Amino acid sequence: MDVKIVGLASDHAGYPLKEYIKKYLEERGIAYKDFGTYSEASCDYSDFGHLLGRAIEDGSVYPGIAVCGSGEGISMTLNKHQGVRAGLVWLPEIAHLIRQHNDANVIVFPGRFIDESTTAACLDEFFTTKFEGGRHQKRIDKIPC
Repeated sequence: MDVKIVGLASDHAGYPLKEYIKKYLEERGIAYKDFGTYSEASCDYSDFGHLLGRAIEDGSVYPGIAVCGSGEGISMTLNKHQGVRAGLVWLPEIAHLIRQHNDANVIVFPGRFIDESTTAACLDEFFTTKFEGGRHQKRIDKIPC
């Protein structure tokens, strides 16, 4: 995967894991832009998911990483944006498949249900897996409405 600047977004429930992800990226020398939230104060995942979604759309960041409590709400928000393919991940094998088969450009984590070591393994897989193309490309081409 060609990494530009990684975009990050979370809500309050995802904030602790997002802070861990920032350390993961810093240790590997990967640049990122944090779209928020910036604390564990209650907030709405959609506010920060839309900021990341617009940045993916306009090309200012690629890829993205998002976290909310279940991962579902921020995934739904992100996938409203054209060109965003956000996949919810909790195992490295799923991280592999969302890249290989779906050319996912945002990996989403369920902050309340995943530990840091599993998150790191999933990120390793996400960043190193290439899109397979072929039959999968025609399926991706059918996603936009």
